[in-house]
Amino acid sequence: MGIARKKQSIQDWGTQQWVILFGKKIDKTNNEWLLGPFGDTNGIGQKFIKQLARKEHLVIDNQKTNKGLIESIDQLNLSSNEINALSRDVIDFYENTSNYDLHLKSKWNPFFKVFGFLVRLIFSKRIEQLNVPIQNIEDASGLTSEIIQLLDSKTNEVKRTIWFRAFKSSGQVVYSGVYETCIIPSGKTCIKAIFPLPHGNATVILTPKIGKNGELILDSGGQKIGDSGFYFLLKDSKGQLWTKFIKSFKDKLVVSSANNRITAIQTLTLWNLRVLKFEYEIKKR
Repeated sequence: MGIARKKQSIQDWGTQQWVILFGKKIDKTNNEWLLGPFGDTNGIGQKFIKQLARKEHLVIDNQKTNKGLIESIDQLNLSSNEINALSRDVIDFYENTSNYDLHLKSKWNPFFKVFGFLVRLIFSKRIEQLNVPIQNIEDASGLTSEIIQLLDSKTNEVKRTIWFRAFKSSGQVVYSGVYETCIIPSGKTCIKAIFPLPHGNATVILTPKIGKNGELILDSGGQKIGDSGFYFLLKDSKGQLWTKFIKSFKDKLVVSSANNRITAIQTLTLWNLRVLKFEYEIKKR
């Protein structure tokens, strides 16, 4: 059995050892679709972006506009019928995310609220990652929404796209995630969101489909390793890779447009019970 790295906080060591104990050792060659950047032990937040650029010999693009979570909707490999049915506004949001502002409303299931409080207390504030608001937000609260791209210094090709979100009121980091597409073993193209953690990451793989009203539905409803879903990944003290697939945890995001208004509803569930619901109002700048 592997052993988590020792020189880190006891909280991080414990969660990593849990992944090793109940997860699965994997090799890099056969699991490229799942891999993504890992964080360091001195916090994520803005520091991670500079560390990643330095580690992968990339250049941070300072351009502020016309940058998307994906460069083209064609990267999702949807059928021509699906592309034609998908809302043009939703396509523009994903291809030019930096041109939009987000306002957030959140509502917790009271049963899980104490769990959210503990995660924030033990991990989120310290590592500057996954800082989900604990109090229910009824009035829309402004988020910064910054798309940061890391480029190949010679070709200017985009190698990494990071969506950095923080509360405007406090500057507190909500999410710092790397976004890309991947092809899972079934051959389906998915959106992959990678949230770096100390010596590892939390990765959500979402299968896209188009709703009857042109909305984009992203769902992590897989059943096993190799499917869409929620994964923890880490490297142990010997550099071996481990993953834990969290079958009971699901993430569903529906992005829609009506009357020139883009909205998104994100629902997180555990054991088929709603944990947290986010409602986003998305406005073009």
